[in-house]
Amino acid sequence: MTRKIKIFDTTLRDGEQSPGASMNTEEKLVVARELLRLNVDVIEAGFPISSPGDFESVRRIAELAGDNATVCALTRAVKKDIDSAADALKYAKRPRIHTGIGVSPSHIHDKLKMTEDQVVERAIECVSYAKQFVDDVEFYAEDAGRSDYDFLVRVIQAVVDAGATVVNIPDTTGFSLPEEYGRRIKYLRDNVRGIENVDISVHCHNDLGMATALAMAGVRNGATQIECTINGLGERAGNTAMEEVVMAIRMHGEELDAHTDVNTREFVKASRLVSSITGMNVQANKAIVGANAFAHSSGIHQDGVLKQRSTYEIIDPEEVGAGQSKIILTARSGHAALKHRLIELGYEFEKDELDKIYEAFLDLADKKKEVFDEDLESLVNEREREAAALYSIVSVQVSSGYPLIPTATVTLKDPNGIDTTVCTCGVGPIDAVFKAVNQIIRVDNELSEFSVQSVTRGLAALGEVTVRVAASDGRIFAGRGADGDIIVSSAKAYVNALNRLLSDRKN
Repeated sequence: MTRKIKIFDTTLRDGEQSPGASMNTEEKLVVARELLRLNVDVIEAGFPISSPGDFESVRRIAELAGDNATVCALTRAVKKDIDSAADALKYAKRPRIHTGIGVSPSHIHDKLKMTEDQVVERAIECVSYAKQFVDDVEFYAEDAGRSDYDFLVRVIQAVVDAGATVVNIPDTTGFSLPEEYGRRIKYLRDNVRGIENVDISVHCHNDLGMATALAMAGVRNGATQIECTINGLGERAGNTAMEEVVMAIRMHGEELDAHTDVNTREFVKASRLVSSITGMNVQANKAIVGANAFAHSSGIHQDGVLKQRSTYEIIDPEEVGAGQSKIILTARSGHAALKHRLIELGYEFEKDELDKIYEAFLDLADKKKEVFDEDLESLVNEREREAAALYSIVSVQVSSGYPLIPTATVTLKDPNGIDTTVCTCGVGPIDAVFKAVNQIIRVDNELSEFSVQSVTRGLAALGEVTVRVAASDGRIFAGRGADGDIIVSSAKAYVNALNRLLSDRKN
C-alpha cells in the first residue's frame, strides 16, 4: 500500500486572503460542506483573532465537520492568538492549532527584529502553550523557502521536541526551485531526530508559477501533507491548487509511493462553487477544472481523441466531474469531428454530401470562433432547402443607410441554370431584396409574416429568418433561411417560401 498524503485545505483562510475573494460566515459554511464532500483531511477554517467574523466561522465549521475532518485555526506565535483559536475550536471533534513564526533572515531581522535564539525560544513557547489546549499542534516555519538550512533544522528540532505533531515548511514567497525545495525537505528528514513521527507539510505559493511543482517535489522527498486551495486561490499569485496536486499524485502514485483519499469527482463542482462565491473567475486553460481542460479544437487532436481518448487526454474527465470530452468545432476542425458531431445530432451523410456540408461548415467557421450544434442543424437544413430548390441565390448585395435610398442587387439561378440579375429600390433593404426577387420569380404572393431570431449566442451568431407568404388562392407557404447576415437570411427565406409555392403548383 502506498503512503497516504494528507490534503490540508486552506481555501477558507489563505485562499480568502486573496484580494477581492473574501467570504462571509455563511459563504464559508457552504464551501466547508463542499470540502467535506471532497473528503479533505484538514480544513483550515480561519484566523480567529483577526476578526469576530473569522472567529465565528471557525467555531461553526468546527461544529459542522464533526469526525469527518480535522478543523484547524491559524495563530501567530502569540498567546492571545492561541487563546482565541482554542476558544473557537472548543466544540471541534478533531481540533488543530496552527501556530508559527518567520525563520528566514528577512523575517527574523527585518520583520520581527529578533535574534535567532529568540525565534527558537518563541517557537518552543508557542507550541508548548498550544499543547495545553489541543493534542494536535502544527508549527509553520514562515518563509522556510529562504531560510538557512541549519537554522531551519534547529527550529524544527526544537518544535518537534516541544510536541508539534505537524511541521509546515512553507515556501511563503514562491521563491524556490522545485529541486532545491525537495532537497530542503530531505535535509530535514535526514537531520531532525524524531521527524519520522510527525507529518511534514508543504505550503507553496505560486509567485513563479511553480506551486504545484514545488509541492510535488516535497512529496517526492518525504512530505506527508500538502496545503492547498480550490482553484489555487490565495495571496498574490495564489497557492498550490488542490485539484492539480491530487490528480498529479493519482497519475504518478506508484512512482511517488503516494495516494490521497480525496473524492476527485467533486473537483469541477467545487471549482465552480468557489469561483461563484468569491467572484474570482477560473481561466479557461486552468488545469483540471478550466473550461478548456478537456476541450479539443485542433483537427488532429479531435481525430485522435475520437479514435482513442487517451491519445490526447491523460485523465478521464468523469474522474474530476467534468462530464465528457468536448469536441469544439472551429475552422481547425476536420471531417472526423464534423461527422462525429452530426451523428450525435442524428444526421448521417455519404462522403460526397458530407464534403459539401464540410465546405459550408468551414465557410461559417471562418466567420465565427466556434460553431455550435444549432449552427450545424441550421446548416444541414439550409443544404436540404437548397437541394430541393427551383430557384437558388447566387448573390445578394445591398446598399442602405441615411440618407441613401435602400437598393438591392439580387442574382438568382433559375431551374434551367440561367442566372438573372435585378436591381431595385425599396423602403428598406429587406423590402428592396424582396422586390428584386419578385421581379425574377414572377408568382403572385403576399407576405403575411416575417420574423428573425438568433440561432446561437454571440455577436457572430447565425440569424434565422422565417417568412410566410399567401398564394393567390389564400394558401400559406412558409420559408426559412439562415446566415450570418440577416439580409441574406431574409433573401434565403423568401426564395425558399416561393420555391415551395411553385413546387406545390407543379404537383
